[in-house]
Amino acid sequence: MGLPTLYPPQYEPLLRSALAEDLGRAGDLTSDAVLPRGARAGGAVVARRAGVIAGLEVALATFRLLDPAVEIAPAAVDGERVEAGRTLARLAGPAGPILAGERTALNLLGRLCGVATATAAFVEAVRGSGAGIVCTRKTTPGLRALEKYAVRCGGGANHRFGLDDAVLIKDNHLVAAGGLRPAVERARAHVGHLVRIEVEVGSAAELDEALELGVEAILLDNFELPALAAAVARVAGRAVTEASGGITLATAAAIAATGVDLLSVGALTHSSPALDVALDLDG
Repeated sequence: MGLPTLYPPQYEPLLRSALAEDLGRAGDLTSDAVLPRGARAGGAVVARRAGVIAGLEVALATFRLLDPAVEIAPAAVDGERVEAGRTLARLAGPAGPILAGERTALNLLGRLCGVATATAAFVEAVRGSGAGIVCTRKTTPGLRALEKYAVRCGGGANHRFGLDDAVLIKDNHLVAAGGLRPAVERARAHVGHLVRIEVEVGSAAELDEALELGVEAILLDNFELPALAAAVARVAGRAVTEASGGITLATAAAIAATGVDLLSVGALTHSSPALDVALDLDG
């Protein structure tokens, strides 16, 4: 599965907002004070630790927004696994914009590479099982599209992007709607034929009811391994099965071995540590 295309209108507003936050009302006081007029600089964006690259083009666009005269030469591509010390890109041009954009670019790049690296570890943990790794809506506000892109860079897949692209009827919906059947029937009457319906179930009775109603996907949340394996066998391919609830690297392989189709891992986007990346200017 290839990576989706990211277009500037998808990420430039975020970059502009982050730069405005950092530059504030007076701009880069330090660079303005210490750099001689017309100063130029060159340097390398470097991965301090091994990981999977994501968001490199987006991060580098930070410098072009500050000054189109900054020359950028990428030396890696999104989805690539790199070793510690690898040069990811080289920059050259006016020193002020390079220094002013450094932290915003590195913050974003480190964050997205961290998500991709964590995803790759989960994908490796379930390799050979046939199960896929998917993300959730537990994303950083404002960064969802980019964090979900980073999941793809790490070899994972995307669950729904928001509330508007699929129906996922969870336990609280069932309580508020008066049960599984009325919830699903109302959903069927409300959405178009292209919208898929997934239901969270917590018992064999709910599972049977969901299957009878013909839902396209079933969320098996916080099931113990024997119960999860039994539920997958009960579904027998009639719907996509998705396991969720506190899945870790230590538990992923055993969960995948139950035959479940997908492992939904919120930690990919809410708990992944940033990859250590830096900008080293030439001496």
